[in-house]
Amino acid sequence: MTTPSGASPGDEFWRRPPDQPPTDGTSQPTAGQVGAGAGGPMAGPGPGAAGAGAGPGGYTGPPPTVPPPPGWRPPVHVQVPPPRQLPPQDMAGMDSAEQQAQRLTYGVGVVAAVVLVLLVCLLCSRVIF
Repeated sequence: MTTPSGASPGDEFWRRPPDQPPTDGTSQPTAGQVGAGAGGPMAGPGPGAAGAGAGPGGYTGPPPTVPPPPGWRPPVHVQVPPPRQLPPQDMAGMDSAEQQAQRLTYGVGVVAAVVLVLLVCLLCSRVIF
């Protein structure tokens, strides 16, 4: 962050000496460039910078890619058998089994409801009498 009136005297400790060139290949900003976004550790080399991106520690980009040679896949020796046919389903048998399970579930529910009603009646008769 820069101040519009210029740098404070406390910031002079952190500035690079003017007689030494920067070591990262960037140009040192002048007093007029301080708020303009030029230079600094986040700014890349400008369009006229020598060795753009090729300086020490500079990013040269990703390595070049080379397509694989033809036939690069290993040979296939195992042939997978085709999928089997599933056995036919007995729809009528499944429907009857489902109906039996439903009747059993309803029967258990009715028995549980009758037991609960009898317990409630027993508890209410104990409270009343």
